[in-house]
This record gives sequence, C-alpha cells and structure tokens, in this order.
Amino acid sequence: MKEQSNIPTTKVERAGKFVTTGLKVGTNYIKHYTRKLIDPSITKEALHQDNAADIYDTLSNLKGSALKVAQMLSMDKGMLPKAYTEKFAMSQYSAPPLSGPLVVNTFMKTLGKSPSQLYDQFELQASNAASIGQVHKAFKDGKKLAVKIQYPGVANSVKSDLRIVKPFAMRIVGMNEVDMDKYFEEIASKLLEETDYKLELERSIALSNACSHIPNLHFPGYYPELSSDRIITMDWLDGLHLKEFLLTNPSQEARNKIGQALWDFYQFQMHSLKQVHADPHPGNFLMRPDGTVGIFDFGCVKEIPEDFYTNYFLLIDKEVLKDAQRRHEIYTNLEMIHPTDSPQEVAFFSGLFQHMIDLLTLPFTVPTFDFGNDTYFNEIYAYMDELYNMKEIRESKVARGSRHSLYVNRTYFGLYSILSDLKANIVTKF
Repeated sequence: MKEQSNIPTTKVERAGKFVTTGLKVGTNYIKHYTRKLIDPSITKEALHQDNAADIYDTLSNLKGSALKVAQMLSMDKGMLPKAYTEKFAMSQYSAPPLSGPLVVNTFMKTLGKSPSQLYDQFELQASNAASIGQVHKAFKDGKKLAVKIQYPGVANSVKSDLRIVKPFAMRIVGMNEVDMDKYFEEIASKLLEETDYKLELERSIALSNACSHIPNLHFPGYYPELSSDRIITMDWLDGLHLKEFLLTNPSQEARNKIGQALWDFYQFQMHSLKQVHADPHPGNFLMRPDGTVGIFDFGCVKEIPEDFYTNYFLLIDKEVLKDAQRRHEIYTNLEMIHPTDSPQEVAFFSGLFQHMIDLLTLPFTVPTFDFGNDTYFNEIYAYMDELYNMKEIRESKVARGSRHSLYVNRTYFGLYSILSDLKANIVTKF
C-alpha cells in the first residue's frame, strides 16, 4: 500500500480537500442523472460506488476524525448503501500508512529518542493503519511489541473536521441537521478522548485488568515508559482479524467460544463497570482457531450514567413495558418521545420504538441465541430501512434518543454484527 509523506493539518488545507471532494460528488450526481435520462433502468449503485471511492480517498488521506466518522458509519449495516459500507470498512485497519520519516519525527518530538534508540528492532513499515493512528511491530528484551503512533494534527482538527464532514454524513445517512448537531457533540467529545493517548493508556491498563477473569480473552501488557501523548507501546497479540479468520473456515466450536467471550466481555463492562469499550469494529479484535480472542484499543470508552443505564435496561423488562404509563416515562427519560409531542406523535413514535425494541432486545430475553439466524437480521435491516424512509422520521424537528444512546447502541450494533458474521450460538442470559 502506498505510504503518505504528509497529512494536511491546517483548517484551510483540510477544508480545501473537502471542497474538492464535494465538487467530485456533485459531478458524479450530474453524470448519474445524465445516464439515467438515456437509460431509465440505471440504478444508483454506480453512483454510490463513485461517491464512496471519492469520499473515502479524501478521508483516508486526511486521517483523524474525518476518517473515524467513515469507520463508524461502516459498522452500521443497513444504514448505508453497500458500496459505502464496503469502502468505508477499509478504515478499520487498512488506511494508507504514514511514511518512515514522519514516524521517526513523532518519536523525536514526544519521547526525545528515535525508534532505534528505544527498541532492539523497529519495523518502519506499518503493520496496520486506521483512522487515528497506525501500528508498527517492534522487539525489546526478547518481547514482540505493538507500537501505536498517532497521526500528526489529529487532536487539533477534531472539531473543525466534524463541522466539514457533517454535510457528507447527512447526505449519506439521510439524517436531519437537528439529529446531527446533537450527536456530533457526543462524537466530538469521544474523538477528543481518543486522541488523548495518556488517557487511553490508563483505561487500557484498568479495563484489561478488570476483565482479565473472563474466559478465552487475551489482553496485551502495556509499557508506560515507552509511551507518550502520541505513542502507546504494548505487547504484540497474534491472531487474525474477523474477515481473515472466517476465510480459514473455523469450526463452529471456535466461533461459539469467541462469540461467548465477546458477549461476556461487553455484558460485564456494561452491567458491572458501567463503562464500555465502545469501538467494537473488527479491527480491534484478533481471533484464533482455538476460540480465544485478543482485545486491544481502549481509546473509545463510554462511561454510562446511572439514570441512563437504569432506563435503558428497563426496555428489556417486558412486564414493565406492558404498563403504558411506565413505558411512557421510560421513553421520555430516554428522550425517545418529547414533552412537546402531540398525543398522535406520542402514539406514533411509541409504536415504532416498541417494535424496534422488541427486535433488538430479543437476544437478552432468551437463555441462548443463535446469531447465525439470517432471518432475524434480515428482519432488523428491513425494519431499519422502513424507518429510514418514513417521512415522519426524516422530517422530525427534534432529535429522538439520548446522546448517551449513540455509543451504547453503536456498541451493541457492532457486537451484533461481529456475532452475526461469526454465526455464533451463545448463552445470552447474564
């Protein structure tokens, strides 16, 4: 893969890249509708492919929060056209890496020494490159290490990038500006935390230790003396990313063991720690034939307020939801319906949310669940598509759902997606 020798870091440079991309996307639309005049049978698939390629090319070269938004969107199956999902998924672990000189420069600026002075051996070519940083393999005192290096300018460009990328996200997802404003504030706060490598190091050590008792999970050890505000050094974990792992045709037993380990990992964090590894994309997990899985990258951790937690998990209690007044209180507390809603709007949105909740919470209500059940996921995607196309939702003047739900829902959607790909059959009662 071609390396980058520089990353645009100023607001003007980064905004200019988006303007150029916007012009390309506009041209793609003109080409599409011109072709459609000639041949009405032409679908939007080619348009989506062209736009996805142009947008991803820009985001992958800008790195940082701009690329992180693409990564987040790629996890939500059913939200994006397939062309976007497939292209944006590359941001999980195969974005264009930085060149060697930029890597060395980062070490000199933050640790005062070059990689060759700090490690017995350091590979200048990145092993993986994602949205916020890239990973290099190194060796020291007989140990194989993974060294994560943050891209230049990432921390300083979060808010300006999100302002610029918002119109693209609105157009791709079809979400109105009210929703985008509310949730982009939450995204900005999390992205700023992700650029704080000292905070990530602290969380990585604390959460790894807290979850170390869960069977079939492996966490790396961390090395604060070889880390800085833009570098984290940890043990190298062996294993395969999900897509590679599935190509080995793993046994159902291995799939189930990994699926169970991931389910237990997230349930323990959610219910016992009230803070959760909120970035469950396949690039953060390494799977092995024996059914064990390595977990790393605690850059995105969602701390869950007690009142939100209580109301959120009351949605699983079918007896509670049978009480119309109690259900109304929970929906209001979670900002799914609003005090300004008319009785007709309350009835309409309550009905929509109830059906969605019945679908999404099904795994929690039974002793075991087969995530290989394609019928279940097809029903979810069909309903999401139905909601996406509802005029009442697209034109809603209020954002529905607490900002806290953004990362909690994202965590469960990401987990469901991985378990679905694994076709894991697991014990779901916690």
